[in-house]
Amino acid sequence: MNSIISLRNINYSYEKKTILHHINFEIPRGAFVGLLGPNGGGKTTLIKIILGISKPDSGSLTLFDKPLEEFKDWNKIGFVSQKSNSFNKGFPASVYEVVSSGLTSKVGYFKFFNQKHKEKILQAIDAVGMSDYTYENIGNLSGGQQQRVFIARALVSEPELLILDEPTVGVDYENVQRFYELLHDLNKQNGITLLLVTHDTGTMTKYATNIACLNKTLHFHGKPEEFENLTEKEMSKLYGHDVNIISHDH
Repeated sequence: MNSIISLRNINYSYEKKTILHHINFEIPRGAFVGLLGPNGGGKTTLIKIILGISKPDSGSLTLFDKPLEEFKDWNKIGFVSQKSNSFNKGFPASVYEVVSSGLTSKVGYFKFFNQKHKEKILQAIDAVGMSDYTYENIGNLSGGQQQRVFIARALVSEPELLILDEPTVGVDYENVQRFYELLHDLNKQNGITLLLVTHDTGTMTKYATNIACLNKTLHFHGKPEEFENLTEKEMSKLYGHDVNIISHDH
């Protein structure tokens, strides 16, 4: 199995407005894909289709070589959304409790965790470098630390694919760089396939193995070095407006 995600001729519209047009897209096992594009370009909609939340008007989607309608093993897929849209900072829960909630689909509600489950929770927390904060209230953590916890929550079910929808919104620059380094390690050392929706073109060319640029249709899909060689005129065409390319030192 070479492709974890395969989309063929995906079309989606909302209130007669085209959101996605003729999308053909594959993500190979072990890839770190940066999905770029302007606001309103259809990135989040594409993620919702992959997660089975939204249904395309036409086209086909396979996950782990199974058609979407036959795919049942959702524990293979972890998802991290924008923290600002999904988390109540006043919620009274420790890091351990937040991460343990990622096992609910496996263990079930109102059931006790056994020793194996507890070890998995601690391992997930350790994997994101947050062991020192295991029993800290999550509301006391910085934005970057909270996002590490949310990744641990996604990791605790041992997914093979991790999808992140603009997870660094509201996180300061220094913590964003640490965050990307964590993702890089999860990809290279743990072998987790990553699909990251972001606006950070410069950082993606440093860490990603593949870049895709979506603006209703897939305008570009290739290697980071190919993306870096695009002219500003070509980039402006992809985004539908003028683009200033900011480079990051590799």
